[in-house]
Amino acid sequence: MKISSFQSSTSTSSGGASGSAGSGSGTSTGTGYGTSRSFNLRNLSKLMLPPLGYSQSPAGPDKWVVSPLDSRYRCWETFMVILVAYSAWVYPFEVAFMNASPKGGLEFADIVVDLFFAVDIVLTFFVAFIDSKTQLLVRNRNMITFRYLKTFFVLDVVSTIPFQGLAYLATGEVREGLAYSVLGVFRLWRLRKVKQFFTRLEKDIRFSYFWIRCARLIAVTLFLVHYAGCLYYLIADRYPNRDKTWIGAVVPNFRQESLWMRYISCIYWSITTMTTVGYGDLHAQNNVEMIFNIFYMLFNLGLTAYLIGNMTNLVVEGTRRTMEFRNSIRAASSFVCRNRLPPRLQQQILAYMCLKFRADSLNQQQLMDQLPKSICKSICEHLFLPVVSEVYLFRQVSRDTLLFLVTRTKPEYIPPREDVVVQGEAADDVYIVVSGEVEVIHFDGVREQVVGALGAREIFGEVSALSDRAQCFTFRTRTLSQLLRLKQATLKEAMQSKPADSVVIIKNFLTHQIEVHDMKDLLGENAGEDGSNGGNIPCNLLTVAATGNSSFLEDLLRVGMDPDVGDSKGRTALHIAASKGFEECVLVLLRHGCNANIKDAQGNTALWQAIAARHHKVFSILYHLARVSNPHAGGDLLCLAARRGDVDTLREILKHGLDVDSEDRDGATALRVALAEGKADVARFLVMNGASVDKANLDGDATQTVSVSELRELAKKREVGHPITIYDSPADPVTVVGSSGDLGKRRVPSTRSDSAHWPRVSVYRGHPFVRNHGSEAGKLINLPATMEEFRALVGEKLKVDAEKALVLNEEAAEIDSVDVIRDNDKLFIVTEEHMRMLASMDSVPAL
Repeated sequence: MKISSFQSSTSTSSGGASGSAGSGSGTSTGTGYGTSRSFNLRNLSKLMLPPLGYSQSPAGPDKWVVSPLDSRYRCWETFMVILVAYSAWVYPFEVAFMNASPKGGLEFADIVVDLFFAVDIVLTFFVAFIDSKTQLLVRNRNMITFRYLKTFFVLDVVSTIPFQGLAYLATGEVREGLAYSVLGVFRLWRLRKVKQFFTRLEKDIRFSYFWIRCARLIAVTLFLVHYAGCLYYLIADRYPNRDKTWIGAVVPNFRQESLWMRYISCIYWSITTMTTVGYGDLHAQNNVEMIFNIFYMLFNLGLTAYLIGNMTNLVVEGTRRTMEFRNSIRAASSFVCRNRLPPRLQQQILAYMCLKFRADSLNQQQLMDQLPKSICKSICEHLFLPVVSEVYLFRQVSRDTLLFLVTRTKPEYIPPREDVVVQGEAADDVYIVVSGEVEVIHFDGVREQVVGALGAREIFGEVSALSDRAQCFTFRTRTLSQLLRLKQATLKEAMQSKPADSVVIIKNFLTHQIEVHDMKDLLGENAGEDGSNGGNIPCNLLTVAATGNSSFLEDLLRVGMDPDVGDSKGRTALHIAASKGFEECVLVLLRHGCNANIKDAQGNTALWQAIAARHHKVFSILYHLARVSNPHAGGDLLCLAARRGDVDTLREILKHGLDVDSEDRDGATALRVALAEGKADVARFLVMNGASVDKANLDGDATQTVSVSELRELAKKREVGHPITIYDSPADPVTVVGSSGDLGKRRVPSTRSDSAHWPRVSVYRGHPFVRNHGSEAGKLINLPATMEEFRALVGEKLKVDAEKALVLNEEAAEIDSVDVIRDNDKLFIVTEEHMRMLASMDSVPAL
């Protein structure tokens, strides 16, 4: 896919990171976004920053591997946390109150929970993991299996084995005792999932950090209270003299009481002991209980210190950096709401702040700033040189220049849907895509249109940077992207310090322009199939003109390049600029002395190319300059169009007010040429638009296709009231009035009356294309009723001979009637002296 607009220098490959990047060892960076255009705060918790200089491998991930950042897997993890909470609560309860033998519903629930944990063990063999050293998401199944077997697999299996169920299947009896109670302790291994769950929630900005932290501390407290209460009951229940226990002293037959009353009593005494409220009706009665209380109280000292320290840190100071981040998010949200910014802008602000927080936490840039320049140079060479050297603009550039560039680049992480470069802004930076994907968007004033996409090792912004003009497109990230930012001044400094590399960069740029804009014919006939041409581009000027880069074109002309160089088809830079309607390029070429009369292999001049492509402003410039040296320029153009039978081009020429009976160098009119060439349709068109049959010098004999009598009949119909209308635009009709005394004259019907307000115009001396700020000031006059009065008034005001002078508008179009002049128009009086001066100027040597 190619970008159709001439202003782009970007290729539109659909490659690039779409949310993950893989390596040959099975590693990849995951963003969690895929190619979706939607973006919300939920996805911020799934961002993973790829290492500096890391880009995606073409190999895709294994479809059987589950990403830990996937929303469905996150839901599964949350469900497993609920099962862990149940398992952690029910195990001490069963040991203390049911002698490790669950009954009824608890027994069935334990079996179901164990089955779910068994499924989770199998699923873990397919879940990718984040390498702690590289921070990459490893998707290689062999590496995932080896890591799981080496770490958590054994404990996960032991914590899931139903020992009592296996004993029942083996012996047919339900076994009770200390051995089965101790084996059940392995179930507590599952609590690590709860820790991971709370750690993830604390970093998720959708939830309040304060309340998540409080919930975590409360969960720890309740867990310890529950376990201590169950142990209190277990000690009392197993003690030989149950009456001499903490609960037996108050309730002698406590085993006869309901399960609910016994559990509440245990929890009550556990809490009073933990909070050191003191003992009243319940207190230790035997040595075992006293010993347990001693260790429990000592443990409570540490737990209390932990709780108080965390709560104090949370309420007073908090985790400083996280709280600062939270405060900045809250301030940004308040700013958005207060100023009623749109939702998309709010998401961009929050995404940028979240990404900046994550990038700052890695301390990558801070570390590089602290290192000596030699070490930083080596780091940049290792990380970025392979990326920069593969960018089309820097291919075959010397290593010294590449090192100079990479040491001055700055890596940046840009969140999805963020505008990196905005259409119309000044050219300041050039960006290289290391990973991710960037959209190329053109805004036509009404709506945005995506014209392409950039992937890894592609560049954008270089067109504006090299030509010093505004950005032609908006470049917006589609996924989380890592970019290298290079200052425009740094790029130009590198090119100035190494002239040889500057030539290579310019050639790379021009070659890429040819490929992007599908102009491989400009490379010449010896170009290869890939359009490379061995690195030599014989048509530098032609290529720049074809891209519309007037600033770059002027730079090349200033260093002495021939403005009249042609390609294999005889086309010059002026031909190409005129055919594409690049007005600024045409003016630059004329200022540097190009020959406007050169014809290509098909006999076309730049003037013909401009009118054939319907570029009227360029045509006006070329035509009025051509008239200075060639009075028959209009006739030559009309006769050429008639000879080719091009009615559409004839219509466009006549819109500019050219006399339809203008003669060429040989004294022939367009009508005579059309009849000589047998172009009947062209002849009829010319006659109906004012061509004189008499001026065509016809002999009265019938031609092959149309007779003179037929043409005269058409002329009579025209004269008796058949006006022909040629439209410049749907809202601007120009009527050709057919009258015997005004053949060929085109005028806009005037609706002004003598009492109407006459326009005021500004009149200046000199040609509009050679005036500057130091030129003589003009005169503001009221427009008279006729052209003769206008010329007399101008001659009096400006002290010139206006009778034989040309009257031009700002676009150098000649004006021969006051009916086409509007209020506040600027008019220019070009005398014969001005035309002689213009012909002798260096800007138009061909004239």
